[in-house]
This record gives sequence, C-alpha cells and structure tokens, in this order.
Amino acid sequence: PHSAGWFRRLLHKPKSSSVESLKSSHSASSSPSSSSSSSAKSSSTSGTSLATSSMPLLSVSTPDISASDSPRWDKSYDVCICHSEGDMELVEELVSYLEGQPESFRCFLQLRDAVAGSAVVTELCDAVQNSHCWVMLITPGFLQDPWCRYQMHQALAEAPMANGRTIPVLKDVDRKDYPRELRNIYYIYMALKEKSFRQIRDTVMR
Repeated sequence: PHSAGWFRRLLHKPKSSSVESLKSSHSASSSPSSSSSSSAKSSSTSGTSLATSSMPLLSVSTPDISASDSPRWDKSYDVCICHSEGDMELVEELVSYLEGQPESFRCFLQLRDAVAGSAVVTELCDAVQNSHCWVMLITPGFLQDPWCRYQMHQALAEAPMANGRTIPVLKDVDRKDYPRELRNIYYIYMALKEKSFRQIRDTVMR
C-alpha cells in the first residue's frame, strides 16, 4: 500500500510540467504563457495540436498510444536501452520503472531479451531497428565499451537527424567527454535518479 501511494503521487506530480514541456516543444518560437499550475482545461483550449498531444498525459487510464491501431505496435519495442554491463543494476531499475508505468513501455534489454545462440551484432542491429527510440546511458563504462559505441552508431544510422528518437542520458561523465557523434542532440543529465527516470519517461512519451 505504501509503495502504491508513492507510485500514485509520482504519476500526479509531473503532469503540469509535462504539459509545459510539450507546449515548449511544439511551439519553440513562443514561450509557454501559462504557469505550471495551469489546469488541464486551459491547456486543451490553447490549440488543437497542443490539445491532442497533451491528452495522453492528462489521464491515468491507458493513453491513446496503447490503442490497437496505434503506430506504436509497428515495432516490437518502445525503448531500446543501450548500456555497459557495469551499469546493469541502474538499468534494471530504469526498465522496472518504465515497464511499471500505465503505458507498460516495452523495453529491450540485451542481457535479458537477446536470443541465445544468435550473433551479438545481429541482436544489436535488430534491437535498434525494432525499437521506437533508444535510451543511451552514457557512463565511463559506456565510453570504453566498443559494443556500446557500435549500438550508438547503429541508432544514429537508423535516425541520422536524431528526430527525437535518440535519448542520451549522462551519468558521471563530464560534458567535455560527451560523444562527439551526439553533439547535436540534447541529453538528460542524471543527478537525482527519480527525477531523471521521470524525464526519460516523459521524453519517450513525446
């Protein structure tokens, strides 16, 4: 019961900020005029595109992305997690969080979901191609792991202009060490784990 209460509070907290971030992403030329305490109703009247894009975040029930005719089902996974083996514990927490959301995000974890006996390269490429977006947990271990860099390059080849599908997450890495290949993509810096998990979730939703 205690954990369920925490989970409900977590769901309710980010709603207003998610609506604000959606607004800013859909109208980059003008800053959001309403405060973070604005009601869902005022947001939905500000424009058709904003109303439709923010609808999934305004309801705790199953959002539109889970509809049977949604483009979501065109691919096997919602999120492919790219990480080094040394970060497995943190990644398992992130995956548990994402898969436990009302949207039940489908995550690909190489060590859990790869088919035994298949080639590593084949599995990495298939995972990238069969996922809507890619979370790259960039840590010192990631930067030293050739397989992580290979998967990163596969993701960039799949969506060369990023297109919002590549989500870099930096942890314990200086900005100067941020991979040059990702320099045109904004990243999430992981300081507080819970806050970062929420940011990743909201970014995947967008």
